[in-house]
Amino acid sequence: MSDQLFERTMAFAGILQAVAQVQYIARHGDSDKDALAASLNSVLVTNPDSTSEVYADKEALKKGYQMIVAQLGDGKQKDVEVTRYLVGILALERKLARSANAMGMLSERINQIHRQLSHFEITDEQVIANFAGIYSDIVSELGPKLQISGNPEFLKRTQTQQKIRALLLSAMRSAVLWRQLGGKRRHLVFARKTIVDTAMKSLTL
Repeated sequence: MSDQLFERTMAFAGILQAVAQVQYIARHGDSDKDALAASLNSVLVTNPDSTSEVYADKEALKKGYQMIVAQLGDGKQKDVEVTRYLVGILALERKLARSANAMGMLSERINQIHRQLSHFEITDEQVIANFAGIYSDIVSELGPKLQISGNPEFLKRTQTQQKIRALLLSAMRSAVLWRQLGGKRRHLVFARKTIVDTAMKSLTL
């Protein structure tokens, strides 16, 4: 497989890894700390030499590859909710890419988090709140808000809302990278088998 296809599939797995966590948190109110950290760290790597640098935790990315196989493969167990989130993220990414002002603000706010990490862990509540704030203030304002389904008891909690927004920011970061690597929505229809094959190979590496 070509390096670009491999890297593009990696970025797409990054989107789905974050989306999977959004879905889980919305339903169960909690998250896997390592998976959360992996997704949030991907937001901070803004000038990577390779896509692998963005996704340093290869174990965490396995969930994303598995979801590629489940969502784009021949199996019948497609998750409509995941598809809805994915479509929403890709639509917001297009709007973000067209807004130089939003991209500039995004970069500035991410730099603030870099400075904050000299005092806090990336999964600290204050840091997550800042990631969430970036999503709310910049990304969410670009288009229709994503409607998250889940347990109302959990969804009304501030911490749950902040984790979800932070993870949506992570999904957006991967969507930006996927597009930069040549990803297009039509590939998800016309190149599904190639993407699935690449994801399956990536799972064995």
